[in-house]
Amino acid sequence: MSISALATDGSTHGFTMEVAADGKVTYDLVGTDTDSSTAGSDVPDVLSNASTTAADLSQESDSADADAVDAGAPEQTEVADVDSSAAAGACSDGAYSTDDHKEYGTYEWYIGDGGMPGGLSRDDARKAFWDAIDNITDSYNNCGYDDQVGARHHYRAPTSYEADINSKTQCTPRDGLSTWDAGNLGANVVAATCVWTWPMPGVKNDLREADVRFNTTDLDFTNKPTSSCRNKFDIRSVGTHEAGHVFGLGHVNSGHQNLTMYTNSFTCTTKARTLGKGDVLGLRSIY
Repeated sequence: MSISALATDGSTHGFTMEVAADGKVTYDLVGTDTDSSTAGSDVPDVLSNASTTAADLSQESDSADADAVDAGAPEQTEVADVDSSAAAGACSDGAYSTDDHKEYGTYEWYIGDGGMPGGLSRDDARKAFWDAIDNITDSYNNCGYDDQVGARHHYRAPTSYEADINSKTQCTPRDGLSTWDAGNLGANVVAATCVWTWPMPGVKNDLREADVRFNTTDLDFTNKPTSSCRNKFDIRSVGTHEAGHVFGLGHVNSGHQNLTMYTNSFTCTTKARTLGKGDVLGLRSIY
């Protein structure tokens, strides 16, 4: 089990705990081990307790990508342009880190109930999340790299289940569904991903479930940043970063602000929707 949190101040938040077959428990408060091996075979995931009732499957009307206010977010200083200018360009920065897990099969995910970031309907949120996940599985970039990543995903359905992440940005017991939703997280956390894996000795651990939550209690989001955008995080940029964690990418720190997996998220910019050199190389090292 591990959690990765995207912070507003660039600080790194993470925790990883592993339980071996012999019962030995190991943990890391900073980050996870890097394993460059891509060998091994898939252990299919089984979602035996999925809950998709008739009410869950009903579709809400489209909201025309409405950007209603999510919360009374505090004023935040936008530092995207300053920080980015001091860092290497996205297509020349080959930095990356990887976590100790991999999706050997197909990542099957659900949309939770309740409010969505940016005031989107469930259907509009599904489209935004799908696009964000596709950015990872298709290695979407403007650097001329073709897609050599074999990662796959499939949207299943809306569900009454929620992401297994609490208001303290802690993972709670897994429910068997990989759910994307919105709710309350730590005040400085934009979004968080909780990952559960099965141990795979000698290779990367097998992904069993990965939940993603956007912090709509403290922060605001938009699906279409414009010149009038103020203090709102781009849904697809944040979603692409979180999808990177789902598929095994870790954070890169100061000096790599133009990469999707940079530990901070900037407001009113869409640049993280497009992968940089390091993001692509990191995915290739896993898949």
